[in-house]
Amino acid sequence: MPYNKDKQQSFQAAQQGATQAFDVYENIVKDRADYGSQLKHLKEEVNEAYQQITNALENSSETQRQRLEQYQSDLQRIVSEVNQTE
Repeated sequence: MPYNKDKQQSFQAAQQGATQAFDVYENIVKDRADYGSQLKHLKEEVNEAYQQITNALENSSETQRQRLEQYQSDLQRIVSEVNQTE
């Protein structure tokens, strides 16, 4: 049972990390004076989410793996969009 608990906890951490990165991205205001610091915060959140996802992928179930790979794809889309606007 501890293995399943660790698997679920790592998945939930990855899910939460990805959600936080998505929230930061959705709340960025390009016209604000602190846009640069907002981007820095987003970069930190995205990097943290990627790390959590990588950790969770090591012991995820097939269903969790699909969701984690979708999170990776969504985060990559955010990175691409931000890089295009800079």
